[in-house]
Formats: sequence, structure tokens, C-alpha cells
Amino acid sequence: MKPLKQLNLAMAYIEDNLSKEIDFQMVAQLACCSEYHFRRLFSFLSGMTLSEYIRQRRLSQAALELCNTDVKIIDVAMKYGYSSPDAFTRAFQGFHGVTPSEAKTIGTALKAIPPMTFQLTIRGGSMMDYRIVEKEAFYIVGIKRRITLLYRGVNPDIKAMYLSLSKEDFRELGQLSNMVELEGIVNASVNFEVDRLEGSSLDHFIGVATTIRPEGKWNVLSVPASTWAVFTVEGTFPEALQTTWAKIASEWLVPQVSGYELNEGPELLCYKEDEFLDSSNFRCEIWIPVVKK
Repeated sequence: MKPLKQLNLAMAYIEDNLSKEIDFQMVAQLACCSEYHFRRLFSFLSGMTLSEYIRQRRLSQAALELCNTDVKIIDVAMKYGYSSPDAFTRAFQGFHGVTPSEAKTIGTALKAIPPMTFQLTIRGGSMMDYRIVEKEAFYIVGIKRRITLLYRGVNPDIKAMYLSLSKEDFRELGQLSNMVELEGIVNASVNFEVDRLEGSSLDHFIGVATTIRPEGKWNVLSVPASTWAVFTVEGTFPEALQTTWAKIASEWLVPQVSGYELNEGPELLCYKEDEFLDSSNFRCEIWIPVVKK
């Protein structure tokens, strides 16, 4: 139960410091993992980013203080990290639907976000096919676009990228591919915005994996040497893919289950060319960079 205890110590620290500057290195230390891993794990399990959770908790507490005390609005704004009353009013109204002044009126409807804790629940029990792979540095060669992040459904930006490649493009890329375990088409997602909010942007590559950096028209992503956790996905696209991602986060990326945590680096998807548009019989592999906990 120790990992559960450590995660809740981190959450308790955040709760105790809502009115102060939160030291995220301390959060990571209490959770016994890297800050990067904690942020990703929190987002996967809670459905929101850590920054958004903290923002909502602060606005929730601000509303309680305005309702139940005679505190001045400017004092509450400063207490919860807003540089001006105007900035606080915009954030408060965007969250609660009323202004801070209106919140002081008895009977005004407000939103409350309770503190979040990690609890033990009975889940899992279904098998996940995975393997751990060590890879020297290599390249992803293909096309690159800055796209919008979506967590559900088919991403139209990625679909448009795929459809922009001609048969001749796929043939040319296929001749560059020389890695057996990453044979086929490889999608790489990298350079996410810090909080990975839905609607934020990232760099996305569609191409092939190779150990030789080519010259020419293609974009090239350098992938450093890393340890990879590789998961097999089979089923209807994109539901099977998104379900597997959720299981990786909530069931596998737990220290007592895998002994690994996320490392920084690109997230890869490998599949055969003709399977991408066959939504009913999709098979692929998810490759995520990991480090031993």
C-alpha cells in the first residue's frame, strides 16, 4: 500500500499549499516518482491536468471564503495567486458563472471541487500483452505537422496527414525502413504542450523507423537510446487504441505492477500501412519510453 500512501501525501501537500506557491519538486518527492511521471499519471487517472485541478481547487476555496467571511475580493485574489482583481474576476466568473461580488450574496449558486485522493479499487484482472525493449538511437523519417490533441475519436489532423501520403510516398518510405521490431508505418507524438490539455498542440510524425539518417525531402525526428514498454492493441479503431492507453495509465504504470515509470521522449504507434483505415480490424503496437523505478 506504500505507493498509494505516497501519492496521497503528495495530494495532501498540494491541498495544504493552495494559498502558496506549490513546489512541484516536493510533490514529486512525496509521490516517490519524477514530476513528469506524476503529472502524466494524474492526468490519466483523473481526466484533467494537475494544473487545472489546482486552479479549480483554488477557485473553489476562494468561493467559500467570499461566501462565509467578510474578506475583501482583492485579498482573496492575491491569496490564490492572481496578480490583479480583474484577472481573478475573469477566472472566477469563467469557473463559477458569477462574479466574486455576486458570490457574496446569499443563495448564489457556486461550484465546489472537493480535494482529490487516490483510493484502492478493485479493477484490472484482464491481461495486457507487453514487452520491454532496449533500443539504441534511431530516426523517424516521414512527414511532420503541428496538430491538435484529442483524447477521443479519430483525430482529423492525423487522418489528413495519412491521406496526404501517396502510394509512391509509402513505397519510398518503405525502402528507408530497416528496423525489424518497428517495421511498417510509425506515428510519433512529441513536443506536447506542458499540461497536455485537450485542444492543445503537439508535433506529430508519420513515417518509418530507420537507423540511417537520410538526406532529402523528408522530415526527421531523432529518437535517443531508450528503454521502451511495448503494448499490443487489437480491435476497432480508435476505441481499442484509446482503451489500451487508459489501461496502461491506470493499471500498468503503477510501481507495484510494472516497476517502471514514464520517461521523456516520443510516444510511438507502429502498424501496417493497410490497417490504419480498416477501423474494424485494427492491430498496432504502442511504444512508450520508460525508466526503471
